[in-house]
Amino acid sequence: MKTILFQGDSITDCGRKREVFDNMGSGYPLLVKSQLGFENIEEYNFINRGISGNRIVDVYSRIKSDIINLKPDYMSILIGVNDVWHEFGAENGVDAEKFEKIYCMLIEEIKEALPNIKIILLEPFCLRASATENTEEIPDKWEIFNLEVKKRSEKTKAVAEKYDLKFIPLQSKLDAAAKNSENTYWLADGVHPTPMGHELIKREWLKAFEQLV
Repeated sequence: MKTILFQGDSITDCGRKREVFDNMGSGYPLLVKSQLGFENIEEYNFINRGISGNRIVDVYSRIKSDIINLKPDYMSILIGVNDVWHEFGAENGVDAEKFEKIYCMLIEEIKEALPNIKIILLEPFCLRASATENTEEIPDKWEIFNLEVKKRSEKTKAVAEKYDLKFIPLQSKLDAAAKNSENTYWLADGVHPTPMGHELIKREWLKAFEQLV
């Protein structure tokens, strides 16, 4: 069986049980597993190693244990929002240039260790809601948050192009979906997807995956 690894932050993690090796959480990785596993009996092994709160530097620090040692045939990465979010309050974000630098290091080392791996990079995203909304302390929070997430989006796309990886644009899909509903219908707080938001990600993920197999 071929192994599919999902890597990222809380959007990928989505409440998975750490003590259960193959627990997928309740987000898009589980939805992907449900559909692919149903349609391709005993062809794929699914692993979720997303960790809530992770930035690109955190994923890089786990490269050996949570990526290389698992020897995935396919891997997707969704990262970038916490690199912005953690700068608010904790002042522990990762600026756009360093984000790209570490992302490149991550990809290069993965490809060196696993030369046959196929990698999908998902675009980080946000919508205007409670987590990204302006506050008294930061009256222009949304403008800053949105701009900085877009910078990480551009860097993610640049990394994908540099290493000839599949890139999944998600921001435009969410923007289009939100035109006919409240933003919170798709992203509960402007960052974390609702079940409908996870379904949207799953559908885009599967479209990309079909082009790799």
